[in-house]
Amino acid sequence: MRLVTTNLEYRDVQPKLKELVNTLFNRVPAGVGSSGFVKLNKQQFKEVIENGAKWCVKNNYGWEEDLEFTEANGCMSADSSKVSNKAIERGMNQIGTLGSGNHYLEIQRVKDENIFDKNIAKKLGLFNDQIVIMFHCGSRGFGHQCATDYLRIFLDVMEKKYNIKILDRELACAPFNSPEGQDYFSAMKCGINMSFANRQVILHRIREVFSKTFNQSPESLEMHQIYDVAHNTAKLEEHKINGKIKRLLVHRKGSTRCFPPGHKELPKKHQETGQMVILGGSMETGSYLLTGMKEGSSTFYSAPHGSGRTMSRMKAKKIWNGETLQKEMEKAGIYVRTTSFSGLAEEAGGAYKSVDEVCETAEKAGISKRICKFLPIGNIKG
Repeated sequence: MRLVTTNLEYRDVQPKLKELVNTLFNRVPAGVGSSGFVKLNKQQFKEVIENGAKWCVKNNYGWEEDLEFTEANGCMSADSSKVSNKAIERGMNQIGTLGSGNHYLEIQRVKDENIFDKNIAKKLGLFNDQIVIMFHCGSRGFGHQCATDYLRIFLDVMEKKYNIKILDRELACAPFNSPEGQDYFSAMKCGINMSFANRQVILHRIREVFSKTFNQSPESLEMHQIYDVAHNTAKLEEHKINGKIKRLLVHRKGSTRCFPPGHKELPKKHQETGQMVILGGSMETGSYLLTGMKEGSSTFYSAPHGSGRTMSRMKAKKIWNGETLQKEMEKAGIYVRTTSFSGLAEEAGGAYKSVDEVCETAEKAGISKRICKFLPIGNIKG
């Protein structure tokens, strides 16, 4: 998830909304199997998956400050030799692409009544009627292939070599400190780096589109990144267990890191506020920015990353028609472009839990505190 500000107001963007969304739809490829504009050979792609967003900034696809406001500064230490050729072939043409499913690129509006912490919002540069951009995507086919490769490896060694028995093959595993476990850990970090790079290049494209549409530089439009945070990771972190600090491997799948104020891994700007948490709702209802709380230690400083589905994709397609949904959303003031009407139906707002209830619950549980809600006005879906 990545969130970016602008100094534009709704009145500036509304007349150009369709132009913006249509141009973004053309400049940020979406859908299954889409390819990006960054053309790399295998060696260059290996550099990307070892250096993440840092490679992008070095190659003029971003600003130095973007790295400061990216989890792990946009790069995790990784060894590309632990990745298969098939994974590299799947991923090397997908940098700067959105993908499909619940991935999205959204133009959003801030309203004063949706600012819950005006002090933090002001520090972050958020204000009434402001336009921001939020997008959600990952490592595309590359990360999926890495997981598939190691699933096979684990299934082969799990019982024979490590005497681990499971009921479901999807739970295939190996001890963390085993050769297979360490190889996968490195391959997984390559996947995380790919996702950082992917979102960095998408941000570069977004800045280009806004700059061209409004005939101003991204700098003058104040297109600054608030934060970029992952929600499919396993990371080594220090946490207090029974009064003692221990080094743990924290798995977050469908959850996001939410460190409290003062945590050593946070950028200076977030030391007082706590880590930014970007929580996606549905394309009809909006999304949230929250921040970590010191009480969140009970969840190893982990928060929800999204509102979550209330029904299967199959059921949603039986209830909603994609083309009809698109027209209804436009009437409601949300202009949507999609590569698949079937996929759009799967993502109908009614197929998701109430994002307001999810965020309120997380706050009451002492996990993450609400800063601001963003309302969708333009959306791109794969």
